[in-house]
Amino acid sequence: MFFQERMMQAAADDVGIDQAQFRKLNFVRDDDFPHRTPYGFLTDSGQYTKCLDLALKEIDYEGFLEEQAEARKQGRLLGIGISTMTEPLGAGNSREYDILGIKMFDSAELRVHMTGKAILRTGAKTQGQGHETTWAQIVAHELGLPADDIVVEEGDTDTAPFGMGTYASRSTPVAGAAVAMAARKVKAKARKIAAHLLEVSEEDVEWELGRFYVRSQPARGVTIQETALAAYSNMPDGLEPGLEANAYYDPPNLTWPFAAYVCTVEIDPETGVWDVLRFVAVDDCGVRINPLIVEGQIQGGLTEAYAMASMQFITFDADGNCVGSNFMDYLLPTAWETPAGSCTRW
Repeated sequence: MFFQERMMQAAADDVGIDQAQFRKLNFVRDDDFPHRTPYGFLTDSGQYTKCLDLALKEIDYEGFLEEQAEARKQGRLLGIGISTMTEPLGAGNSREYDILGIKMFDSAELRVHMTGKAILRTGAKTQGQGHETTWAQIVAHELGLPADDIVVEEGDTDTAPFGMGTYASRSTPVAGAAVAMAARKVKAKARKIAAHLLEVSEEDVEWELGRFYVRSQPARGVTIQETALAAYSNMPDGLEPGLEANAYYDPPNLTWPFAAYVCTVEIDPETGVWDVLRFVAVDDCGVRINPLIVEGQIQGGLTEAYAMASMQFITFDADGNCVGSNFMDYLLPTAWETPAGSCTRW
């Protein structure tokens, strides 16, 4: 990304075009989607220009360029940097992707106990992304069970179902989709149990979050917890007891989120010390299952990016010994070092 953005900046300078406008000229247009890249990838959708325009408006791009020119007359150095990206995530469909021949789908196991509480297992493993929260929310959204009643278990190779792990932003698009599919299988079986309890045909049963009811008599209904109890105590003839399901998800394509990031800085012309003035991040990340987690991941990424640019250096002394070989010497960013006042939008 660093190479790409430096290349775009240098090319814009060479042809004498504003860097933001130069990027827009090279974006894939909205009506060109789905778009096949030169490398053969299929990007399904995107609004690249709109994303960048939102960032430029938030940072007041034109106003900053005027301020920058005026500051230069006073000997002050102001700078602005732009980075736009799209990245293939959610690897990957089994027709095209594998690792040493092993296909890259993921699976999930969901079991609803007779108490109405549930346990969910996936082949992914959280590294701080908040799977415990996100996976429980997916099940809660599909079944109406309280998120606090759903135990998420990951990382135990004795019990975990098949999965290709957590890396490259693939957990929610692939493992999360498997969780949703497992929950929908559970709901489909629960519907049959609800029809038995309500003494109507399955076709006459309607669903609202957490509850089945008779189409012609909305007041007559049973909760998902009541169907869970019946799955172990009052099953219809011919239906296997229990309320659980396994699901594998093989993504039909990669996902293609897009982002535009803009940063303004001021540089001390005598010392070279620089400070971040403002930072705007606009991410077209699709459905936000948990907005707080999305915001936290973006702000955490920005914190680490700032550290990489300003304080995380791999240095050596005259004898070739690495000076920053431990966390006493290799600096990690805290709230103290991180610039305040960042503006994050979606």
